[in-house]
Amino acid sequence: MTFILILAMAFGDITALKSEPDLEKRSELALAEADQHIDDARKAYSAGDDKAATAALDEVAIAVDVSYDALEHAHTPPRKSKYYKRAELKVRALMRRLASFRDEVGFDARPSVEAVIKKLSDVNDQLVADIMSKKR
Repeated sequence: MTFILILAMAFGDITALKSEPDLEKRSELALAEADQHIDDARKAYSAGDDKAATAALDEVAIAVDVSYDALEHAHTPPRKSKYYKRAELKVRALMRRLASFRDEVGFDARPSVEAVIKKLSDVNDQLVADIMSKKR
């Protein structure tokens, strides 16, 4: 099962990622996929393919959503789950990578990168709020 999941991730299939039964593992795999999509966006932008770069950026946002959704549906309270903190740290690292990418792209391509940064910032804020809250 794991080999198939890794193979599917190599081809960017988000549906295979959603089939992972372990929700915490699904969250971590989704964040790893988001990281890979940032690399794909950089490569596509350097090759001059703005459509592919925008599509890769959209995949980053989708993968982060899958990660957060998996954590929300896990049965572990956020304050006691190491996966919430790992996700928060990884999302923050993804935001830094995207900020660096935003500085590299031209002025016309910046709004699409900034939209993804905003989405990741919202997810990061929600992760922190979940970790810090006592109720759940």
